[in-house]
Amino acid sequence: MPKKHVLIVEDERPLAHALELKLQREGFETMIATNGQECLDATSSGEFDIILLDLMMPLMDGFQVLEQLGKRSVMPAVFVLSNLSQHEDEVRALSLGARKFFIKSNTPLTTIVDEVNKV
Repeated sequence: MPKKHVLIVEDERPLAHALELKLQREGFETMIATNGQECLDATSSGEFDIILLDLMMPLMDGFQVLEQLGKRSVMPAVFVLSNLSQHEDEVRALSLGARKFFIKSNTPLTTIVDEVNKV
């Protein structure tokens, strides 16, 4: 069975690397993008099955990324990881195509990895 490819879109490097290590231990292929534009560039080939997407990033925020991904013929599973805890942000992200919304400060990394494993 081929490995699933996960793109971690996170400008907080320690968190991005922690997620990367946990996912690689679970057998996933990973790549890190540090802003929204890098995410769109990396996903243009369509090789990612899952995107872990921060909302507040330089150059292009996660909402803009979701809008752009939604225009494509195939959209990978997107899990939003954010410190924005307003209900409106969650509703907006889900309406733009995100499958899950996690508040980073309230969600253990193992929970995120478990959800990625379910896809």
